[in-house]
Amino acid sequence: MAEIVRMPKLSDTMTEGVVAAWHKNVGDKVQAGDLLAEIETDKATMEFESFQEGVLLHVGVETGGTAPVDSILAVLGKEGEDISELLAQEKEAPEKESTEEAPKQESEPTQKEAPAPAAKESTPTPTPQASESASPTSPSQGFSDDHGRIKASPLARSMARDRGIDLRNVKGSGDQGRIVRRDIEDFKGAPLPSLNHFAGAPAGVESSRDEKVSQMRKTIARRLAESKFTAPHFYLTMDMDMDEVVKARKAINERLDTKVSFNDIVIKAVALALKKHPEVNASWLGDTIRYHEHVHMGVAVAVPDGLVVPVIRHADQKSLVHIASEVRDFAGRAREKKIQPDEMQGNTFSISNLGMYGIEEFTAIINPPDACILAVGAIRQEPVVKDGQILVGNRMKVTLSCDHRVVDGAKGSEFLRSLKGMLEQPLMMLA
Repeated sequence: MAEIVRMPKLSDTMTEGVVAAWHKNVGDKVQAGDLLAEIETDKATMEFESFQEGVLLHVGVETGGTAPVDSILAVLGKEGEDISELLAQEKEAPEKESTEEAPKQESEPTQKEAPAPAAKESTPTPTPQASESASPTSPSQGFSDDHGRIKASPLARSMARDRGIDLRNVKGSGDQGRIVRRDIEDFKGAPLPSLNHFAGAPAGVESSRDEKVSQMRKTIARRLAESKFTAPHFYLTMDMDMDEVVKARKAINERLDTKVSFNDIVIKAVALALKKHPEVNASWLGDTIRYHEHVHMGVAVAVPDGLVVPVIRHADQKSLVHIASEVRDFAGRAREKKIQPDEMQGNTFSISNLGMYGIEEFTAIINPPDACILAVGAIRQEPVVKDGQILVGNRMKVTLSCDHRVVDGAKGSEFLRSLKGMLEQPLMMLA
């Protein structure tokens, strides 16, 4: 008997998914454990294995298409089996449910004829533009699977599209010849002419392009809008002397194989400061405020579709070398969309650092359910007065965004003062 394979919920915030690629065609035999499709969630692109076995009789969502969680992704059954009745029943179920839930309008009988819910459900999903895989087949260095699709990670496809590179000319160095980010970065061939780059538009000619909003961007928009418009933000900025941190980092990196960044040192200092101020290491839960005794540090990482926030668990108990290794690993896997959803959950505090982009000062939106987020700016050299003398000093500004429902100005200021003391005297981290 035919069985329905439904769109899985692959993360706690996922409401719909995009089929990035199919690994089986209609008519193919599918065994339990076979790779069926790649699903793009709001956080990553993940491989989806079949839990059932049979012949693929129906594909409910085409490549690039979007569908809500629990909707029909595919149908598996016996070869030649008639599934028309099964699909009809599945289609009738939501329509019947919506009809039963619709309020009766006795005073306006003409409204019964307006099938508003059905019209909403039948709205077609916009068809995405054709990708590289739709190009005519030709000799290729890129490894192709049995169905002629070039094996490439979603990030590699995006980078190739932005740079006008034909994936058929790229040699993959990943597993089984899969094209990954480094292959695009190392590609020396001539790029294809692209209409997607504004630089190619003649002077005086208006040019624009529309891109379908990714699942990640949708989630970022929803969560940060909810945070900004529901949590009463206020901001505390403090300027810090980083002379001793600059010296300490240089001494550490001269003696260790793993290089430690300024951001790693800030993460460690923030984690230790939170242990002294648990009222800042808190979450707003509506009727209660949860004060965390552990420190799970969310670290914002920029990716092509937006940003993700992997979590350094028990950051206060880890060494600088351990933190540096973990951050580097998370950042690399996040940019290739290989980071797992459970690695981006459970944060009690978050840090966003734009110092590497030359940004000296900014404010960040709180990452719910955290009560605070720290925005870290660049270390800059400027004249400072020390012991009555004008010297060149290293300074850094940080801004703490606070949810006023949880943290008051005095509590936030005390936390920043403790952080300032640790960064200006790094030996305090050893105390």
